[in-house]
Amino acid sequence: MSDRVFRDRQDAGRTLARLLDHYRGRPDVVVLGLPRGGVPVAYEVARALEAPLDVFVVRKLGVPGREELAMGAIASGGVVVVNDDVVRGLGITPDVIQRVAEEEGRELLRREQAYREGRPMPDLTGKTVILVDDGLATGASMHAAITALRDYQPARIVVAVPAAPKSTCQELEAVVDEVVCATTPSPFLAVGASYWDFGQTTDEEVRDLLRAAATSVPARTDDRTLSDTDVIRSAAIPTESGVPSDEALFDLVGDAEFVLIGEASHGTADFYAARAAMTRRLIEEKGFCAVAAEADWPDAYRVNRYVRGRGDDADAEEALRGFQRFPTWMWRNAAVLEFVGWLRERNDRVGDERRKAGFYGLDLYSLHSSIDEVITYLDRVDPAAGRRARERYSCFDHYGTDDGQTYGLAAAMGAGETCEQEVVEQLTELQRMAPEYARRDGLLAEDEVFYAEQNALVVRNSAEYYRSMFNGRALSWNLRDRHMVDTLDAVQAHLSGQLGEPAKIVVWEHNSHLGDARATEMGARGELNVGQLVRERHPDRCRNLGFTTYTGTVTAADDWGGEAQRKWVRPALPGSVEELFHQVGQKEFMLPFVRGGRVAERLRAAHLERAIGVIYRPDTERQSHYFQARVADQFDAVIHIDDTRALEPLERTGLWETGEVPETYPFAV
Repeated sequence: MSDRVFRDRQDAGRTLARLLDHYRGRPDVVVLGLPRGGVPVAYEVARALEAPLDVFVVRKLGVPGREELAMGAIASGGVVVVNDDVVRGLGITPDVIQRVAEEEGRELLRREQAYREGRPMPDLTGKTVILVDDGLATGASMHAAITALRDYQPARIVVAVPAAPKSTCQELEAVVDEVVCATTPSPFLAVGASYWDFGQTTDEEVRDLLRAAATSVPARTDDRTLSDTDVIRSAAIPTESGVPSDEALFDLVGDAEFVLIGEASHGTADFYAARAAMTRRLIEEKGFCAVAAEADWPDAYRVNRYVRGRGDDADAEEALRGFQRFPTWMWRNAAVLEFVGWLRERNDRVGDERRKAGFYGLDLYSLHSSIDEVITYLDRVDPAAGRRARERYSCFDHYGTDDGQTYGLAAAMGAGETCEQEVVEQLTELQRMAPEYARRDGLLAEDEVFYAEQNALVVRNSAEYYRSMFNGRALSWNLRDRHMVDTLDAVQAHLSGQLGEPAKIVVWEHNSHLGDARATEMGARGELNVGQLVRERHPDRCRNLGFTTYTGTVTAADDWGGEAQRKWVRPALPGSVEELFHQVGQKEFMLPFVRGGRVAERLRAAHLERAIGVIYRPDTERQSHYFQARVADQFDAVIHIDDTRALEPLERTGLWETGEVPETYPFAV
């Protein structure tokens, strides 16, 4: 699968059009494409906005002998913009600039005549002009176009591009009225890196598109062709409380060994309840033997002991008390409590210990908790090894508590090398002694050795993760998700060895972890995720299922470490896949993509998609919670529940009890 966001310039144009929908149908709007590559993008924008299309020609002024380096640009109307830094730095004289400008000016005039075929430049006085290109790097050509355009006295200038560096977008915001950058990849390598197909646009294609724009009727909802909502409505499979029928669920899952079930937020009860219900059916009817969750390894293993009848906890609520770090509601909530209780009851009915279903955590935040668990285990089975472990891990004692961030800061500044060496030595010793420890007490000993060994791996990877947090987001995100997939593979190998056949596992994580990163803006930022890695490691043996919602309530905090609140989820933004699903007019449904078809083809176009984690900031919703995604490539299926309710924490705060009043109160309909 390609990790590029847009299929081609047409797809990019349709994406931009959704972001510019507030200009639809306005008589003062004119769309200008920068030839050649910007015209196919601009055509789709103009068609969707029901606006006239024309071109605004810009030519780069290349440094003689180094033509790839721009010393400026020339635009329609003869306006020349010079890059003073380049000119001064290379000592370029005015006569050289004039000679290059004259050469490019002749080519600019030729193109204008070829493209317009005798048509005059449109009257732009008092108009809202939307300048469109297929992407920007430095923005030199766009700056030239903006400067030249001002001579035509437009009322408003809007720059719209599918991809550009964030810094370039910010620079343009200072000189125009609005900038719409659909994606801002980081690191920004090239405009073409955001496209599957970035073939060169020809002069003939530009002329054809301008002719078509001048004669075609804009697409409207009463066209004879099926709209996206028509296609979705015809493909939608009914669900009840977010759960498809057994027939539909089992048909989607097939023979998969890994079923990844996501969530569009960490605080929506409907997602948790539907995921738990589907997991029950997979355990009962399809032989799945474990849940692997976006939870810390030692906290989740306490639950695993309880559901297998091995722990000291009296009930499910007590077993969940290990989840003490923020956000406690993510696992200490009513939906998980009910599922853990059911899993214990189900396992109590199973005679074969190997057929009992477990509960495991994949995450790595538990640096100090995992250290404690390794030492506790070794103290019990080999006191001498326990003393060595205590000495090795003592180097972490002055680096903060459970979150490990104090250690991460110290390690990023060059401290902590001794700790890392001790961690590796401890892991090596534990792995060397593991077979001997496992032989002592059969199956139970195998599980406890496995638990201790994974805790040692958590310590190693957690230390590296906290250090990487101070060196860049993509690095820390990738390290964390690789750790989670490595842990998932280790859990499957461990359980498969006990069962004598491949173990089947349900994975519970956020959509942003389970939806294939290559089909989202994440991939353009250099990020990978669990969904991508599982597909790469286990092709044809996995299925991933995402959730979406249009509005409702959610349990979330204002900031990291903040108090749980019951917040109102704003209606999804125009141009988002959530708004598209809302327009279908059904309360809930499932869309499968594994067999392709029209719905998969339509939803391979890029749309905005919302992601709410444990923090929800509606005041900056577009920047904080939306990204571009090709949903049909991101997931094998998606379930939409139009109106959802907040997850119920086991410890309700005053803010949660009160809840947030919707903005439309008291006029809500």
